[in-house]
Amino acid sequence: MSKKKVITLMVVLLLITNAITFGLTNLMSITFNNKAYVPLAEYNKLKSIYNEFSKVMAVENYVKENYLRDVDEKKLVDGQLKGMLQSLEDPYSNYMTQDEFASFLQQTSGTYAGIGVVVTPGEDNLITVVSPIEGTPGEKSGIKSGDKIIKVNGIEYLGENMDQAVKVMKGDPNTKVVLTIMRKDKAGKNDIFDLEITREIIRLITVKSSLIDDNIGYIKITSFDDLTYKDFKTELDKLGRRNIKGLIIDLRNNPGGLLDRCAQIADELLGEGDIVYTQTKSGKREYLKSNKSMVDYPLVLLVNGGSASASEILAGAIKDHKRGTLIGTTTFGKGVVQRIHDLDDGSGLKLTISEYFTPNGINIHGVGIAPDIIVELPEGVEEIGVDNLKEDIQLRTAIDEIKSKIK
Repeated sequence: MSKKKVITLMVVLLLITNAITFGLTNLMSITFNNKAYVPLAEYNKLKSIYNEFSKVMAVENYVKENYLRDVDEKKLVDGQLKGMLQSLEDPYSNYMTQDEFASFLQQTSGTYAGIGVVVTPGEDNLITVVSPIEGTPGEKSGIKSGDKIIKVNGIEYLGENMDQAVKVMKGDPNTKVVLTIMRKDKAGKNDIFDLEITREIIRLITVKSSLIDDNIGYIKITSFDDLTYKDFKTELDKLGRRNIKGLIIDLRNNPGGLLDRCAQIADELLGEGDIVYTQTKSGKREYLKSNKSMVDYPLVLLVNGGSASASEILAGAIKDHKRGTLIGTTTFGKGVVQRIHDLDDGSGLKLTISEYFTPNGINIHGVGIAPDIIVELPEGVEEIGVDNLKEDIQLRTAIDEIKSKIK
């Protein structure tokens, strides 16, 4: 028997042995002549488990023995695990090989070589741009939130193969990658075109601040990573020393990130109360709460269709507590939470484990959060923020709103 078969058999036997042990220690059993007797229902359950694993082994062996070409056993196992997660039909849950998982973790470190575009599997199973990261080659090339990436270097990819596409989009600095983009034109028809983008070292600077009209603080948050809260606090304190009277936080095109960093920022802005709660399929709830201390500036949040996940948690908390005014357009609508689970061999998986709800009990998945004041950007406006105040009517509206609140 090959080493691979021995290992597979040992795994199956171990699972069955563990299941039997559990059954014998948790249910009444009878022993006689070195045999253990368990209830029929438990026996049928164990038999079903054995049959399921036997089927996997039988198919794997049949493929390896009969397939026309040589079989890479590691790819075969990885394919089984990918298929297991894909069967959930959840675009946010997936298994990642060692290389894919290492690449995924690298993104949270804040530095990588690539183009700087945040993507997600769309409901249409196409790779969908959540938002380009500010200042990166992706943004400079003209990629927009909602664009569909249908090819990378001439090879077609679907949402279910997004991790492979992302791996190809990354690469050495100063090398080029070609994306085939599908974007709806003004008439609603699909326009397909290529963009050639030069990769760079992407260092994610997630927080920037400015002073507007001498007394209004402006903080742009592009994503929530490990350093975001620390940087936010630094910029907020800097603005405080300049005696600001109101604060605008810009979450437009912020695809989200780490929930705990988002919660720390919310804690700076809210009084005592709930920030968000999550709920599992069993109904178990976990609450994130803010304490009494807070900055009490009049507050406006800018949001749009590229504001997703953690951005929506912050926006939902601000809106439900009536702590500030939301201005812009409806947010992306991602209301589910994933857990990252690493495996012993360096591979890993991302699994949706719960839904999240705003303090008022609203789940925004697939719906988004509607702003208090809807303001659409004019067609053709590419740059937003303080550097293009003339055309950024969303920001201008936010400034007017803050001025009306300053006493």
